[in-house]
Amino acid sequence: MELLKNVHLILEANKAENISILDVKNKSSVTDYMLIASGRSTRHIQAIADNLIKKLKESKIKPIGIEGYNKSEWVLIDYGDILIHVMHPTTREFFSLEKLWDESIDTEVTSY
Repeated sequence: MELLKNVHLILEANKAENISILDVKNKSSVTDYMLIASGRSTRHIQAIADNLIKKLKESKIKPIGIEGYNKSEWVLIDYGDILIHVMHPTTREFFSLEKLWDESIDTEVTSY
């Protein structure tokens, strides 16, 4: 999927850390894929989100919704078939989304 690849490349270019891609097609009626990435600080998380949204808008792709931007411990960007979670490492560890959506994943973050 081209959008998935583009999102991953944009996250990498913005120094997002520990990027995980979860295929949740058979587990969720809300989305097909979840990308989970970490930022080093709330400013870094906002910068990752801002740049992702800007780059995709340049390709005429706009988010359906954005949640959590003001606090920036966890920013959720909804593109329909893809949900992007940009999280502070502490928040990410606490909620452990990878383990929640895929029981076969260790508590360690998996990479793409």
